[in-house]
Amino acid sequence: MSWLPSLITATPEDGYDLAIKLSRMAVKKTQPDDDARGKMRPDYANSADSLTAVSQVVATNFQTVAQANGFWRD
Repeated sequence: MSWLPSLITATPEDGYDLAIKLSRMAVKKTQPDDDARGKMRPDYANSADSLTAVSQVVATNFQTVAQANGFWRD
């Protein structure tokens, strides 16, 4: 089974969780080396600019998921 079978989620909260997963998978796929990601983590974990950038990426992915879900139809 694919790690991303669908963008459809039951609730906005589930959609936000999916947006985070999309963002994390983008990092994992662009830097597949677990050790390299681990070495970089302290640099961005303590950087306000990096954390703000992460928030922007998640927000963009959440917008995509929200649109796919029709902004959670009635």
